[in-house]
Amino acid sequence: MPTEITFTEDTLRYINLFEQVTKTRVKDCMEAEDKLVFVVEPGQANRAVGKGGENVIRLKNQTGRNIQVVEYSDDPETFIKNVFYNYNVQKVEIESRGNVLHATVTVDPKVKGRAIGKNGRNLKLARDIVNRHHNVQSISVA
Repeated sequence: MPTEITFTEDTLRYINLFEQVTKTRVKDCMEAEDKLVFVVEPGQANRAVGKGGENVIRLKNQTGRNIQVVEYSDDPETFIKNVFYNYNVQKVEIESRGNVLHATVTVDPKVKGRAIGKNGRNLKLARDIVNRHHNVQSISVA
């Protein structure tokens, strides 16, 4: 069961700013220490990022945080690929492990460390964002 999504006042302000700058609809927003992850409607990721990343750069300057844009998909495998888009995903395998749905994401070996992040920070954030929309409780990077 995907987790319920609730927003703080700050998150709502970030969503409002993002929608004004990008002219796209935000489906979800998650805050991490140094990063904001925006999930946009299918087909809107390129528009949200902007030409040459101009929207993301403007938002980073206004918020002081890194910005990640993820395109939503009803298909868990496609959504997970979109979450790990920056790490050159080669494949995603979803399997049942007991009563837990687990995804193994195979990325370019050169960027595997970045995909996981310092102390697993990027991986944890990816798992949280996926779990908010799909019934996948654990993710590992191969």
